[in-house]
Amino acid sequence: MPTERPLTGNMRADREALDRDAYERAGGYRALRNALQSMTPAAVTEVVKDSNLRGRGGAGFPAGLKWTFVPKDAPHPRYLVANADEMEPGTFKDRVLLEGDPHQLIEGMTLAGYATGTDIAYIFLRGEYKLAAKRIAKAISEAYVAGYLGRNILGSGYSLELYLHVSAGRYMCGEETAMLNALEGKRANPRSKPPFPPVSGLFGKPTTVNNVETLCNVPHIINNGATWFKGLGRSKDGGTKLYGASGKVKRPGIWELPMGTTIRELLEEHAGGMRDGVRFRGLLPGGASTDFLVEQHLDVAMDFTEVQKAGSRMGTGTMIVLDDQTCPVGMVWNLERFFAQESCGWCTPCWSGLGWVERILKAMEEGHGQPGDLDKLAFQTRFWTPGHTFCALAPGAAEPLQSALKYFRADFERHISEKRCPWR
Repeated sequence: MPTERPLTGNMRADREALDRDAYERAGGYRALRNALQSMTPAAVTEVVKDSNLRGRGGAGFPAGLKWTFVPKDAPHPRYLVANADEMEPGTFKDRVLLEGDPHQLIEGMTLAGYATGTDIAYIFLRGEYKLAAKRIAKAISEAYVAGYLGRNILGSGYSLELYLHVSAGRYMCGEETAMLNALEGKRANPRSKPPFPPVSGLFGKPTTVNNVETLCNVPHIINNGATWFKGLGRSKDGGTKLYGASGKVKRPGIWELPMGTTIRELLEEHAGGMRDGVRFRGLLPGGASTDFLVEQHLDVAMDFTEVQKAGSRMGTGTMIVLDDQTCPVGMVWNLERFFAQESCGWCTPCWSGLGWVERILKAMEEGHGQPGDLDKLAFQTRFWTPGHTFCALAPGAAEPLQSALKYFRADFERHISEKRCPWR
């Protein structure tokens, strides 16, 4: 039922996007009409705050609270940016929303813009998402024609201009201040904070940045209320979540399920368990930049609090599964190589340390590992902790490495002692 799966319940089985008419028949833009006709911006913000909607991009920061950070007397223009630069390895949840129901995002952005007094909004889209770009552009055009965007929306006096910005690419653009630099036509380097974007963001003006999945929840919260949204979850983190699984599972994919669904249910019921002939060894619960969890963690609820208690982060909620026929050292090397390539080079611990670690892991895989290499790797993970770098790229890169050294240390040691990769 759509009320149980608000984000995906109305999507078409043939994976074609809902056009404006189909979206309206499913109740689309009703929340926007109600908000503009009978709610103040502060009231919209308060409902979202009460719902306990937490950011779905990985950090889990309360969305409604974030909207209040824009000063009431802030200058105009004010900006809103939907972060659709989905480049986290193993993550593909926002793509489903962008391709399947783009009007849902547009309505969520217009509501968020109304709540924050935004004048101009951007969808910052990953450049490789070409089908999503085509469908979003069409949906924006349809929304303008119907009066859901532009000047004096639905006769309310509120105006919002919305633009699609297709990124030139780079993982760093997912960091909100680097993304703002990219929107301004600059190199995608992170900015020093403070000031934070709600005070001084895009072009030095107040800017709110939210993830696609976060914004897509907003129309449903306005339509059905905060209590309804909180009741969808199995934990204090409200709502549903788009969970995914990739790796050697029988049914890799993505599912909208109650927030707090356990890892075991995701892995065994929805992903179908491991493929025949392979056994489970561990998983990264929220994309590449999260710590490994292992068999003892299968009954952990996938929400922001419980995954953190288990020693990892829920991140994007899209699991990368490791099996017993895949080399954990090779898997981590592949991830660290990605992070090293994607570093913007702005700070030394990141650009130098990531390259150093990638070379050590490469040497291990090729049979040239040395006895002191594990200490060097562990040192780097401590050197990449938050506070040592401008952004979270290096701390995120540390998580799969530090947890692999914890849970799969014997595999690293075999690479060194046997002078080879045992899986080759």
